[in-house]
Amino acid sequence: MKIRVLEVLASLRRAGAERVAVSIACGLDRSRFETEVISLKPAFPGGFEPVLEEHGVPVEHFGKRNGLDPRMWPRLAGAFGRFRPDIVHTHSYVMRYVLPAWGLARRGTVVHTVHNIAEKEVEPLGRAVHRIAFRAGALPVAISEEVARSFQSMYGFRPVATIPNGADTRHGFRAEAREVWRRGHGFGQGDLLVASVARFEPQKNPLGLIEAFARALAGNPAAHLVMAGEGSMLEASQRLAARLGVGRQVYFSGLCLDVPELLSACDLFVLASDWEGSSVAVMEAMAARLPVVATAVGGVPELVEHGVTGMLIPAADAAALAAGLADLAGNPAKRREFADAARRRASQFDAGAMVERYAALFERVCQGKSQCRAS
Repeated sequence: MKIRVLEVLASLRRAGAERVAVSIACGLDRSRFETEVISLKPAFPGGFEPVLEEHGVPVEHFGKRNGLDPRMWPRLAGAFGRFRPDIVHTHSYVMRYVLPAWGLARRGTVVHTVHNIAEKEVEPLGRAVHRIAFRAGALPVAISEEVARSFQSMYGFRPVATIPNGADTRHGFRAEAREVWRRGHGFGQGDLLVASVARFEPQKNPLGLIEAFARALAGNPAAHLVMAGEGSMLEASQRLAARLGVGRQVYFSGLCLDVPELLSACDLFVLASDWEGSSVAVMEAMAARLPVVATAVGGVPELVEHGVTGMLIPAADAAALAAGLADLAGNPAKRREFADAARRRASQFDAGAMVERYAALFERVCQGKSQCRAS
């Protein structure tokens, strides 16, 4: 008996929620599960499509337009009728499209992963849709205890499960990449590289990060902030770096397809987010043996232990973030101590464990509803 799982995402761009969904789609045991993926939006350059193709997971793009696109409802209903899912696994804002299609198709159980603190996951209309979906039987899953607490505060009940995100922690550190990546990107072996892997969006606070870096390390020409990602605030970030006199010290790498290599080449990782659910990027950095300086928001304190694997900083405090960066940048011994502890801690966040917990949840849901069929 195989359980049919349909992963429904807004897009397959390279970001945290998408990485989690792709890990589940690729990682579920083929002897127990059959999986397909739907991306509402068209393919993005550099997206996760090649990863899914490599693992033999079928993908369908629905070509969603910006704004509300009613064409998604019949297309999803048609997909439900064709694939006949036992589990429809949703992420971010797609519930507003899945809910009507689910009602029409009457196929499977919806499991919705809440990837951010509840008040930031979707806008008020989206929260209203989610309330209706949960009353109709959709099952929420939180990615951290802080997300679960925020969910209960918002919706009045606990998620059915809390399943922490996972990352590829077994292959996170690549010793040979330090010299190769640095040489290929124009950095010296003695340079101090501070990595940031995050979208250039308000949530991630890229302007505050650049300001903190300028305060902490503008006087050290060997120090560089490597910012990997894309987004609406990229140009504003470039202008700020130039205005603060660190334009030559901030390296904007764009969309990064070689994150393990980049992280393995760096000395320190920083996350300046104003809010988070959890952070796959932090997990990947710890797996790459990087000490972390991060804002203490959402589920991040569940990943980073202050004074052991890194430093936790209050959100929206550029001075405190600068002090944390300066402290670790100037103390190689402490960086090494934190790096060793971070690598040990990262082993608890392996993606395989996350996938198996979702597998167990999907099986319980199916057994409870007697919906699994012979494939």
